[in-house]
Amino acid sequence: MIKLRRSDDRGRIRLNWLDSRHTFSFVDYHDPQQMGFSNLRVINEDRVIPGAGFGTHSHRDMEIITYVLEGALAHRDSTGASLSISVGEVQRMSAGTGINHSEYNASQTEPVHFLQIWIIPEHTGLKPEYEQRDFALDNNRGRFILVASKQGRDNSVTVDQDVDVWAARFASGEQLAFRLGPGRHGFIQAARGAATLNGITLVAGDGAAVDQEEILEFRALEDAEMLLFDLARSTRHWRHK
Repeated sequence: MIKLRRSDDRGRIRLNWLDSRHTFSFVDYHDPQQMGFSNLRVINEDRVIPGAGFGTHSHRDMEIITYVLEGALAHRDSTGASLSISVGEVQRMSAGTGINHSEYNASQTEPVHFLQIWIIPEHTGLKPEYEQRDFALDNNRGRFILVASKQGRDNSVTVDQDVDVWAARFASGEQLAFRLGPGRHGFIQAARGAATLNGITLVAGDGAAVDQEEILEFRALEDAEMLLFDLARSTRHWRHK
């Protein structure tokens, strides 16, 4: 079964410096039918104008992945770290016992476009920490690259949850297949372009929750970029009407 979450159905917050789309309930956008999928709690697609950003705010007991699509995102935090994330890089922040940080567009002239992903951790009270890697996705087109996993396999960033996060960039007409293991389900986020998933068209911003499907077949309708979350079953399911 594939349950679609179309781009235009997402929650939205528009400010003079921010355009943010929410796949699941987040802050002022609340939909009891959209509270996450398994341990995947948040997928926000954010666009921030040059020189602007999120002021200092706090997080705790959450695994937060930042995936930049255009531009560069900078941040500072209460540990003294000051980092910048560019296209092709993935950052994982374990908020753990608590961390204060700010995020802002690193450029004064170009916008930044990124995905912020929250995953509910397996354990609470972890020591806050960061991890960031460049996955050179343009040099690895046409296949899924593991960018985050529980054990940090294959040089992926490590998250405290039974989830594998894969990223793929593929050209128009290219086909990819992915096999979900027994007892697993998936969530696909279309980041750019358009592709079919088991014959269903996904365009940029669309999401798809997958249950009881072993083989996922993708065909790019144009140059496309997809994130695939391979998730363990959980009591935290995406609710259906």
